[in-house]
Amino acid sequence: MDDTATQARAPQTHALPIGHMRDGDVEALVSLWERAGLIRPWNDPRADIALARRGPHSTILVARDAADAVVGSVMVGHDGHRGWIYYLAVDPALTRQGLGRRLAHTAEDWLQARGVPKLMLLVRPENEQVRAFYAASGYIEEPRIIFTKRLDGK
Repeated sequence: MDDTATQARAPQTHALPIGHMRDGDVEALVSLWERAGLIRPWNDPRADIALARRGPHSTILVARDAADAVVGSVMVGHDGHRGWIYYLAVDPALTRQGLGRRLAHTAEDWLQARGVPKLMLLVRPENEQVRAFYAASGYIEEPRIIFTKRLDGK
């Protein structure tokens, strides 16, 4: 099948609505994150969703297709100074159409509306495709050493 036929059937991702996740979206989000390769055995995505929804300093934004299915997401939160984005995902059938960039911009807008001056995110060093996506979106790679400590016993 040629690219023209595929593009003709693909939804126009620039027109897909983006809003806050709903209570019934948890399993759809987990499924999207699995298809996008974001789930790691040491992170419980349902617990991450619950934590993000617990307070006023974070949210999960989702893009929906015409059938109201979740086809994109970004988790965004802040500590008052630094904003962070996590789980930026686009349904694999809809990649390279600008939806990931729209989700990132929506997360940026959410943080700016709260007066957060800096946005940060983590990308694994070997993930060249995602690094290129963020570089093309105006993000700067800053060398840092990250210290972590598990508090959940894992």
